[in-house]
Parts: sequence; structure tokens; C-alpha cells
Amino acid sequence: MGKPDAEGHGPPDGLPDLPPEWGRVVVPDDASALADEARQVRRELRAARRQAISRRRPGPAGRGASGLPVLALLVALLVTLTGLAAVTWPRSNRSGGAPTVLPYPTAPIGPLPALDLVGPDDAPVPLRSLLPAMIILVDACVCTEQVGTAAATAPPGVTVVTVTESRSAGSATAPGVRPLADPAGGLRSYLHLSAHPGTAAALLVDRQGTLVRVVPDLGPVADYRDDLVRLGG
Repeated sequence: MGKPDAEGHGPPDGLPDLPPEWGRVVVPDDASALADEARQVRRELRAARRQAISRRRPGPAGRGASGLPVLALLVALLVTLTGLAAVTWPRSNRSGGAPTVLPYPTAPIGPLPALDLVGPDDAPVPLRSLLPAMIILVDACVCTEQVGTAAATAPPGVTVVTVTESRSAGSATAPGVRPLADPAGGLRSYLHLSAHPGTAAALLVDRQGTLVRVVPDLGPVADYRDDLVRLGG
């Protein structure tokens, strides 16, 4: 039970005393006398509340640190999607509808294979027996004009040969031309030359059987005249 103080004041019976560390507590008759203390208490409470909120809410440094992994993930995802789109996105044709022209494959420069082809009389003809020669592959294009120009340009001693992959050699398409057939396609297979419709490839072979030049598309004579003339030297 509470005990009265030195002046005889004390709590009613049955109520505990106030903590002794509070000291003497005086309750004024006018509550306005406590206004200054009330303002001080409110300021302290507001400061404590702001401090508690700031602890719970991360500041700019906390936001930056926690955002770095997310930013790195977004950048990696963007780079991956960009690369995937560049690979799979259909490319527009910038040439106004014209197809892209790819270069013809070049045959290896080396010895001419020792092949026996078929002559107009179905007799075998050793290809190396006709050297030096300009061999024109005409299975994709007869190219009569180009073959005739090559035959007229060839120097004496150089044989102009036309080769087709049909079963028969057929007849010569120009004076001085030796027609042969290669039904098995051994010459193109050896040289890795594929047929392109509308074009005739030409091979320039010297006396020793060395393939010195491949003309993928037999065009103007100026493109190969010098090499053809050198075969007869």
C-alpha cells in the first residue's frame, strides 16, 4: 500500500506508489501550465516516429544497391533478345528485287584428270591426248556464239573441245571444235564445278596437263584471250 509523504500527501489506499525515480510529481490546477512540456513531448514523439520510419524505408543508397542486380538482369535480357532478333529477323531486299549474285565456285588449279570421254562415233577419247586444249562444258548452255568465238581465237595447236554430260557427243557447233561426251559427269565432279543454266564454263589446260585457268562463265573473248594464246606457246 502507498504511504503518505512528509507533508501527509499520499495515494488512496489500495493504489501503488509512483516510481521513486520520478521524484515528486505535482499536478497543477491549470492544465495550460503543462503546455511547454506537452510540446516538448510531441516533438520527441515525432522525431522518434520519423527515425523509425527511416529505418524501415531504404534510402537512395539502399535503393541503388538493391536495384543493381535487377538492372544487370534487364541489360543481359535486352542483349540476348537483340541478338536473337538479329539472327531470326527476315532481312529486307535492298537491291529493289534484284537477286543477290553469288560468285561461282572456282575449281582447284592442278593436273587435269586422265579421263576417257566419248566421241561422236561412241569411241573412247583420252582427254589428255588433245592437249593443249580449251575445254568448254556445254551441258548447261550450248552457247554456240561463244564457242565459235573461242575456236576462232585459239592459236594453232590448241584444241577447242566441247563436253556435254549427255550420252552422245553430238555434232560440232563450230568449225575446228571437237565434241565429246562425259555421261558419268567425271570432269565436273573432279573439278567441283556445278552447272549453271545459261552459262558455259571453260578450262584452259597446257601441254603438261596442268589446269592453268578456269573461266566460270565464258563471256567476252578479251577476258581469256591472253591465257588462250599462251597455251600455244
